[in-house]
Amino acid sequence: MPGYRALASDREFRALFTAHVVSVAGDQFARVALTVHVYDRTASAGLTALAYALTFLPDLIGGPLLSGLADRFERKQVMVAADLVRAALLLLMAVPGLPLWALAAVVVLVQFAGAPHGAARAALLPHVLPDERYPLGQAVMGTVTQAAQVAGFIAGGALVAWFGPALVLVADAVTFGVSAFLLGVFLLDRPAPQRTHKRAWPTDLVGGTKLVWGDQRLRALVALACVSGFYIVGEALAVPYAAHLGAGPAGVGMIFGAYAAGAAAGMLVVAHLPERLQLRLMPWLAIAACAVLVPAALRPGLVVSVGMFALSGAASAYHLVANTRFVRAVPDESRGQAFGLAVTALRVSQGVGVALAGVATETITVHRVVAAAGALGVLAAGGAAILWWLSDASRSDGPSQSDAASRSGERDGRWRKRG
Repeated sequence: MPGYRALASDREFRALFTAHVVSVAGDQFARVALTVHVYDRTASAGLTALAYALTFLPDLIGGPLLSGLADRFERKQVMVAADLVRAALLLLMAVPGLPLWALAAVVVLVQFAGAPHGAARAALLPHVLPDERYPLGQAVMGTVTQAAQVAGFIAGGALVAWFGPALVLVADAVTFGVSAFLLGVFLLDRPAPQRTHKRAWPTDLVGGTKLVWGDQRLRALVALACVSGFYIVGEALAVPYAAHLGAGPAGVGMIFGAYAAGAAAGMLVVAHLPERLQLRLMPWLAIAACAVLVPAALRPGLVVSVGMFALSGAASAYHLVANTRFVRAVPDESRGQAFGLAVTALRVSQGVGVALAGVATETITVHRVVAAAGALGVLAAGGAAILWWLSDASRSDGPSQSDAASRSGERDGRWRKRG
């Protein structure tokens, strides 16, 4: 399998990678600035939490409704337009004295614009890396995304302290402007996917839903992805878990860092494994990501807990395989819509898992909630694994038909930049 040098030598991937990292870090700047901005104006923890929640909630609606734009228009144009829209909206958020209801509405619009951008990027990456570099490219993107999120939160807090929330929102707008520039200049122009029927939003939405739900392989892959709704509980309860151990803020940072470091290391290892071994390990890693949380019932100390969470993060690298297989199994003309639906299912599972865990901690000690989530996750992952093993995809050693079609189309359709 090619190494990182092969990825670094690809101009399109460099642009896609850099634009993604810059915008992800900027997004964390904005989340910190938004919460500080709301709290400064209201002194309400509830309204501050609600404002933060608004940065995630629109994904549940934007995924199904707007991801199809990545299949109806040129994906490069969709990404550039989404970046420019977000940059303009963030500048509007920085206007002094903007009413809170207007600020909340703009936050929702910013997140809505992110849905087609993410779907277009996921659908475009197999064209940028149409060969065996694709899994490695996915691993690099996922690993650096983790690092960019952590760095963005840390830097965002410092920037807000130094310059205030308004200027940090402007800085986030600049990151989206940089992303739009990189994508617009360095990505090749490719036509929108062709369909035999007239493209329309209801048709694409219904067609994407039928495609994902009607294919046993895709259903199994989405089910495996939704297992994260169980093992994410450990990360979501990091603050009370650390407090229960008497570890304080330093313990919280260690738990978050353990998850992120484990996930990053796991993705890099899995990406270098042969494809057949990746497919064989994928369901077992989903089970392991939950199983390693069960010992939390014994209330281990901080060091053991950090190791436990790091192992869970490392096992979660199965998402790399599931993501790669899902994108390659979906026809190119429906890839954006299908990806958006899968992401929505993932977000719902995580949101429900975190919400139920939070309710459970009102009556059950936090370490037992984490252990229970792990045990239930093992059962859920086992069911998803059975679905995967029953599908023909788990026994497929070669590329799927859509894989081959994508590569053939890429060989025939590498478009040079116009103008």
